[in-house]
Amino acid sequence: MDRILIADDEKEIRSLLKLYLENEGYEVAEAGDGEEALKVMAEGNISLCLLDIMMPKLDGFHVLQKLREISNIPVIIISAKDADPEKILGLNLGADDYMVKPFNPLEAVARVRSNLRRYHSPSGDAQERAHLLKHKDLTLDLDACSLKKGEREIELTSVEYRIMTLFLEHPGKVFTRRQLYERGWGEEFFVADNNIMVCISKLRAKLDEDPNAYIKTIRGLGYRLEKN
Repeated sequence: MDRILIADDEKEIRSLLKLYLENEGYEVAEAGDGEEALKVMAEGNISLCLLDIMMPKLDGFHVLQKLREISNIPVIIISAKDADPEKILGLNLGADDYMVKPFNPLEAVARVRSNLRRYHSPSGDAQERAHLLKHKDLTLDLDACSLKKGEREIELTSVEYRIMTLFLEHPGKVFTRRQLYERGWGEEFFVADNNIMVCISKLRAKLDEDPNAYIKTIRGLGYRLEKN
């Protein structure tokens, strides 16, 4: 059974989310501040974290940074801040999703379910594909869900993993933002969504100092993994 951590300093929000999540069959752990959240996650057995930004002792951004050093579980930021800089920062630090308060608890449950589904089945029909995908000096292990550049392992979020899988399956093919979004996030694409731009930027930085060494922007069309 999946165990969800709700990290928020507002007890009313924790209680509401806990009620809805437990009604869906999830186990729930709670944390009222950033330090407590890290302590709960360090104990293990957390499948997903709903993470508030403005918390005492340690804010959500710092919690997310520390969490990404040890785990790639889905993280959904829940915040009263809906400005783009906060969203971009959260996604850059490794968040998988972002919800703005106030939100419908049914939407929160749907997002939890969607992120867990992607996390548990990150490669879709991977069992029907080759065990390894190789391109240049990149090797993607579909069983271990890991990417290596030469001998160096590259840490990926679940969204980054799914997008890299798509690129490595079809090197040289141009994918639109819609295709990348729907593969990476498993949801309908929103025209104004900047998640793809942030995700591609992060992938480029992880792959090479030269941003165009692997993933090239095709103006007006989308992105492709360089074939040569």
